[in-house]
Amino acid sequence: MPFANFKVPADTLTEAQKEQIITRTTELYVEMYGERARATTLVLVEEVTDGGWGIGGDVLTLAKLRAPARD
Repeated sequence: MPFANFKVPADTLTEAQKEQIITRTTELYVEMYGERARATTLVLVEEVTDGGWGIGGDVLTLAKLRAPARD
């Protein structure tokens, strides 16, 4: 069974965007494995609460993710 798990910051995607992730990911698996994969493909979109994850030891918040990039 194909499985994809997307973890995204909470409240950053609309319901339509989450639906698009699920639909397009399923279609990608169907392209790779054939139509038989459609019925068994599981796509999970998980929303992580603000400050509930980090990279390189730094806690990420929505404010940090939305801040302009520094050169």
